[in-house]
Amino acid sequence: MTKTVSYTKEIPVKYDVDLCVVGGGPAGLTAAIAAARQGISVYMAESHGFFGGAATAGMVPAFMPFSNGGEFLAGGLGREIYDHCIQKDFHSCDSWGTLGIVLEPYKKILDDMVRAEENIKFSFFTTLIDVKTEKSVVKQCIFTAKSGLFAVNAKIFVDGTGDGDLCAWAGAPYELGGPEEPLMPSTLCSLWDDVNWDDKDFHDIEKMEEAIKDGVFSQHDRHLPGMFRTGMSSNIGGGNIGHSFGIDSTDELSLTEGMLVGRTILPEYEKYYRQYLGRGYKNSKIIATAPYLGVRESRRIIGDYVLTGDDFFARARFDDEIGVFSYPIDIHPTNATTDRFEKFAKEYFKLRYEPGEFYGIPYRILLPQTLENVYVVGRCASFDRKMQSSIRVMPGCFIMGQAAGVGAALAVTNGIATRKVDVQKLREILKNMGAYLPA
Repeated sequence: MTKTVSYTKEIPVKYDVDLCVVGGGPAGLTAAIAAARQGISVYMAESHGFFGGAATAGMVPAFMPFSNGGEFLAGGLGREIYDHCIQKDFHSCDSWGTLGIVLEPYKKILDDMVRAEENIKFSFFTTLIDVKTEKSVVKQCIFTAKSGLFAVNAKIFVDGTGDGDLCAWAGAPYELGGPEEPLMPSTLCSLWDDVNWDDKDFHDIEKMEEAIKDGVFSQHDRHLPGMFRTGMSSNIGGGNIGHSFGIDSTDELSLTEGMLVGRTILPEYEKYYRQYLGRGYKNSKIIATAPYLGVRESRRIIGDYVLTGDDFFARARFDDEIGVFSYPIDIHPTNATTDRFEKFAKEYFKLRYEPGEFYGIPYRILLPQTLENVYVVGRCASFDRKMQSSIRVMPGCFIMGQAAGVGAALAVTNGIATRKVDVQKLREILKNMGAYLPA
């Protein structure tokens, strides 16, 4: 039986604001900025020393498409961020708005955007540890930082933790994994030097099979997302390379194992790139790994509506849309077996749209069941596993976060719960911000 200890302590209320945003990743950050621009006071807590979430802490090397091949779907703050990146010469990978991410300029872009908003207070190295609720209303969030423990009072809260920590600890229902499959694997992303982008070869399964046969890899993982160019004038590449299987990001021991596996297998991939792909990679080498694991799937908070794979295939539309999106269903194989990879390879190209197509994102997926004053945004909002694997990418998070921030401002201004927000008014404000909301 696990031993327990009773612990009681008086702690200060350090901030008393309209909106408390937990997490400064793509969804939390856009929620904070959107709310501040509507005139309400915001406090945002970020556990790392920078904003950006998976792009910075996880060193994910590229934004997935902002566009559907026709329209720019992540309009408003997503467009603002995209334009800042283009001005800094981030490498555009295709006509769908896929961008390589250059880490340090991107951190500064986000710093500047947040610091320009006088209504936002924030702190880095600040981690949520508990939530105080009264029935269905969250009253305070409890944080730990170098100064010690403190509380934040707010009228509305946004869960941008990526793992749904705020919602789960406040008692909202959630799912973790599925009845038949474990969680999608995580990846320890990496930076590589001396990549000759003008003469690079491409990964193919025959070369991978040769390397597996030669004993290069300790796990026979045939799925390789690959490397992205992270600057127009550099030989640096960002690696979305290798999988840590069965990792649960709500468990620190599991996260620890994921980091260890990632650092173990990456030298094997360095050998593969240099010796089996060759050409542009023959001198390439790993120069850094991310300070945090790239997690694809975690808790999925159950909201007033659960967006599903059926909605993806139906190109579903909704009266309460706060945006539309089009990224494919992208569920990575959950183990390194041949049959699992073959199943993924057969399905992957069937689970994507033609140019110009999209599905709607309803406001209701941001509203956790049982909670009256909380929004959930990012990869842990209300979807099933198939849809989560589409909308979890950063442009999708920008869309959700922006809508939650404006919704929070409307709730605060009118003194109402999140479910009472006038969604048509919300949509009107989002359109004026540049959001793409087709009829």
